[in-house]
Amino acid sequence: MKHEGSDHPASDADAAHLYHLDRRITEQTVLFASVLKWFVLASIVGIIAGLATTGFLKLLAASTGLTDRYWFHFLLLPAAFFLSALSIKTLAPEAAGHGTEKVIEAIHRRAGRIQPLVVPIKLVATVVTLATGGSAGKEGPCAQIGGGLASIMASALRFHDTDRKKLVICGISAGFAAVFGTPLAGSIFGVEVLFVGGVLYDVLLPSFIAGIVSFQVASHFGVTYFNAPLEFVPKFSEVFLLKVAAAGVLFGLTAFVFIEMLGAFELLARRIKVWAPLKGILGGFALVGLTFAFGPRYLGLGLPTIVYTLNGHAPNLPWYAFILKEIFTAVTLSFGGSGGIITPIFWIGTAAGTAYSHFLGLNAATCAAIGLAAMLSGCANTPISASMMAVELFGTAIGPYAAVACIIAFLITGHRSVYPSQILSTAKSGSLHVEMGQEIVQSQPELVQPLTLPRWLGALRSAAASSSCREAEPSVQPGSPAERSK
Repeated sequence: MKHEGSDHPASDADAAHLYHLDRRITEQTVLFASVLKWFVLASIVGIIAGLATTGFLKLLAASTGLTDRYWFHFLLLPAAFFLSALSIKTLAPEAAGHGTEKVIEAIHRRAGRIQPLVVPIKLVATVVTLATGGSAGKEGPCAQIGGGLASIMASALRFHDTDRKKLVICGISAGFAAVFGTPLAGSIFGVEVLFVGGVLYDVLLPSFIAGIVSFQVASHFGVTYFNAPLEFVPKFSEVFLLKVAAAGVLFGLTAFVFIEMLGAFELLARRIKVWAPLKGILGGFALVGLTFAFGPRYLGLGLPTIVYTLNGHAPNLPWYAFILKEIFTAVTLSFGGSGGIITPIFWIGTAAGTAYSHFLGLNAATCAAIGLAAMLSGCANTPISASMMAVELFGTAIGPYAAVACIIAFLITGHRSVYPSQILSTAKSGSLHVEMGQEIVQSQPELVQPLTLPRWLGALRSAAASSSCREAEPSVQPGSPAERSK
C-alpha cells in the first residue's frame, strides 16, 4: 500500500517496527543516563562519607587512647552523659539515639531531610560518650554522618524527594562499609535495613558504588580493620548443621531479650520526669556503680573482648557476660549517651556464642563468629547483609553455616527490631497476620488460624496413639493355639 503524497511504499508492519525500535532506543538511553548519573553521585557520596568516617575514627582513636591511660576515666561518665544529652537536646534533637535509627526515621518520615547541625553534634557527643567508657558503637554516628552529608548535598543540588532518599541511603551504606571494612555487607545493609523483608533494588547500584568508594577512601587514609578468617571450621555433617540451627534459635532468643531490654530501659527513662541532661547524670552514676560491681570489661567499644572471643581465647569471660553487656548498653543509650548499637551487638553475639559453644559442643571461635552475624541479623532484621559480613570477616568456609543461623535468628526474633522505624513489608510466618506498611514498633502480630497448631498436634498425637496400639496387639501366627481356639 502507498501513503498519500508519498512515492515510497511503507507497510504498517514496518511503521510498527520502527516505532518499537525507537521506544527501545529511548529506554536504553534513559537507563544508561540513569546508571551514569548514580555512578557519579554515589561516588561523590562515597568520597565524602569516607573522608568524614576517617576523621571520626581517628578522632575517636585518639580520644580513647588518651583516656584509657587512666583507670578511673569511667568516673567521668556522669559528666559525659550530661554534656552529650545537653548538646543534643539544645542544638540537634535529631542526633539522639543510636544514629542509624534516626536516619531510617528521616527517610521514612521526612523524605531523608536531616538537619546539617546533626553531623558535628553527633560526632562530638559520640566521642565524648565512648572516650569516657559509655557502652555504644561507632557505626551509628558514621551512618548518621554519611546520611547527613548526603542530605546536605541533596539540598544543595535541589533534588526531589525520591532522589534525596536514594542519596541518603547511599550515605548509610557508605558509613557502614567504611567503619567496619565490609563494602559488600555495608552496601546491602543500606538497602535492606529500611524494610523488614524487602530490599530496595532501585538503590542497589548506587549503594554498592558508595560503599566500595567509601571503604577504599578510608583504607587509603590509614583506617585499619579487623579481619580474621577462621582456622577451624568443621566438615559438613548432619549433626553439625543441627547444632548450627540450634545456635540460630538461641541467638534469636538472645536478640529478642536485648531488644525488649532496650525498650524497657527507654520506657524507664521516659517515666523519670526530670530534665534530659539530669537523666544523663543518673545514667552515668548507674554505669559507674555497675563498673565497680562487675569490672570495666563491659565499658566502651569492647573491641579486645570481641577479638579474644573470635580467637577462641576468653577463659575469664563468665557465661552471663553478654547479659551484662546488654544492660550496660541499654543504660548508655537510654540515659543520655550517644553512639551506635551494632558494635555492642557484635560483643553480645561473640560472648553469647562462646557461652553457647560449651553445651552445643561447637568450637568456641566458630560459634562466636556465627553469633556475631546471627545477632546482627536478629536485632536489625538484616539476614542478607549479616551473612555477607560473616563471609567478608571470617572467610567463605563459615558462610553457609552463618547464613543458616542468621536466617533462623531473623525469624525467631519476631516482629521487633533495634530500629523501631523499620517498615514491615512481610510477615515472618504465614500463620501470623501483621499490617504491612507500618513501622515495626506498631506491629501487633495475630494468629491467622488459631486452631491450626492444635490440629497438627492432635493429628500427630492420634497417629502416635494408633501406632502404639498396633504395636501392642499380640501377633497371631497361623496354627498357633490362639488361632486354633478361634
